[in-house]
Amino acid sequence: MERSNPKSWVATLTPHRSLTRHGFLAVMGLIVAMNLIAGLVFFLIGAWPVIGFCGLDVAILWLAFRRNFADGRRAERIEITEHELVLERLPEGLAPEAQRFVRRWARVDLEIDRERELIGRLFIASHGQRTEIGSFLAPFERRELATALKAALATPRI
Repeated sequence: MERSNPKSWVATLTPHRSLTRHGFLAVMGLIVAMNLIAGLVFFLIGAWPVIGFCGLDVAILWLAFRRNFADGRRAERIEITEHELVLERLPEGLAPEAQRFVRRWARVDLEIDRERELIGRLFIASHGQRTEIGSFLAPFERRELATALKAALATPRI
């Protein structure tokens, strides 16, 4: 969480991605090499149509990683000022979407199943509408964010 303006509370949420670009290239290189070897073996024993399926495996995996990296570049920014809570969604390649809530009426709701000790979704609620935030966060991160948001909303003057 960052504090850029002393009169506001700001948090920027981004998904965690553990695979770097170099790691991705290494994984894809290994997959391509394994598929080439398997394709060559099948070609030598006379099952040459299998080569196309080996290439299809690589293409599908590449598309899945591409989608994963695009999802990793999205972000949510939450700012609490004296009078309002502003939620900005920053999707990859699209215009930012902003929702504004009157601070006095904004409420933080975290779904918790106490019997099974599970943390569910996190919402900002106001006037009968609920907006989910931090869907890409881990459960313990959603709990920490909910605690921080409740504290920031409860502070009379930021």
